Amino acid sequence: MASFLHTLVFFVITLAVLIAFHEFGHFWVARRVGVKVIRFSIGFGKPLWRYQKNSAETEYVIGAVPLGGYVKMVDEREDDVASEDLPYAFNRQSLKARTAIVLAGPLFNLLLAVVIFWGLLVQGERALRPLLGEIRVGTIAEQAGFSRGEEILEVDGRKTPTWGLAMSSIFSRAVDPDDIPVRVRTTDGVFRDRVLEISEEDAMDPSHLQSRIGFEPWEPELPPRIKEVRKNGSAAEAGLEAGDLVVTADGVDVAGWNQWVSIVQGSPTKTIRTVVDRDGVLMNLDITPALVQSKNGEIGQIGATVQVPEGMLENLTVQYSLDIMPALGAAIEKVTDFSLLTVKMMGKMLVGKASIENLSGPISIAQYAGESATMGVSYFLKFIAIVSISLGVLNLMPIPILDGGHLLFFAIEAIKGSPVSETVQLIGQQFGILLLFCLMGLAFFLDIERILM
Repeated sequence: MASFLHTLVFFVITLAVLIAFHEFGHFWVARRVGVKVIRFSIGFGKPLWRYQKNSAETEYVIGAVPLGGYVKMVDEREDDVASEDLPYAFNRQSLKARTAIVLAGPLFNLLLAVVIFWGLLVQGERALRPLLGEIRVGTIAEQAGFSRGEEILEVDGRKTPTWGLAMSSIFSRAVDPDDIPVRVRTTDGVFRDRVLEISEEDAMDPSHLQSRIGFEPWEPELPPRIKEVRKNGSAAEAGLEAGDLVVTADGVDVAGWNQWVSIVQGSPTKTIRTVVDRDGVLMNLDITPALVQSKNGEIGQIGATVQVPEGMLENLTVQYSLDIMPALGAAIEKVTDFSLLTVKMMGKMLVGKASIENLSGPISIAQYAGESATMGVSYFLKFIAIVSISLGVLNLMPIPILDGGHLLFFAIEAIKGSPVSETVQLIGQQFGILLLFCLMGLAFFLDIERILM
């Protein structure tokens, strides 16, 4: 229940932030060009909160259903307009002004992403260096000649000082079948240029592309020494203590922490006869891992963490930050890359060159919101930025009822010299609503299918 509430809370926060910025874009530009705004609403349905300075001012509302929002402007096509308000009606503004108002919503979503990425880049972070772990046989990386321990320095000429930058650069390029040049530094300190060859089949299914490429971050083999023991866990009940070094398990020598984890996870409810070294004294312990449910099925868990040798994390990570102006350029570049990637993916799905499995609905987005919030503030902010980009790009699609549909009608108006007839607009909006309902239904279906699989 707590996990559900955690996910729900951060999903609502995500929606509120994205909707507020989107609608504020429409609102702010409308006010700047002289359009009277009747209501600014975040959410639909029964108002939970409202504020209006006086009857002539804008009414601000927070609705009970946080699945959207709107800015209601004075418009003769929707209501009767008092004669004194006619100069401030949306429909009486110039084509340029109306276009600016409609375009502002999606642009504010993209601007929000730029601000978030800019702030995170200026603040900086301690991130993983792009050191490669074991390269699996048969993967694209193995065929390109990559080896364990190599460090990725550049992808297609772009410097990649962190693991996240390296992977995002690779996967943004891998949407199209093409060769991706990658520069690495080998364990001997020699610079090498390698090429990832992305086939048409690989580009068809980006959801499985990561496993096909075969890159995993380098993980040092840690000694199986215990750092902390959780109270009331199986380890504590068996007498395991912080500082203990696991020596053997059921008579088998334990060489590293990963081996110990594999033994524990593979032995739910089964007693493991364990020998530990405690301050030079060997001790026998019987540890019975509790059975827990994970994404990979039922596994064993004892409630103990590993002790990382001093200085090891510093060697595996790098402090990455940028000055104010370089960070702004990098943020704009990142938002541009994600926007183009989103457009490419949408286009590929429309023509059948990418799997619809890449489509995420509200359930998946809610899960990602909860997971990213659990990982920390910076991860949650990055999640909001990425979803904001998707929302901005989606709203620019030329589908009637979306902002892009209105812009399409404005483009036709600019060409023919007169507005599109209300009949054509109504038919277009009905088509747009049907299309969006079908899209949402498909997204919900895929979300539920992922949960049941």
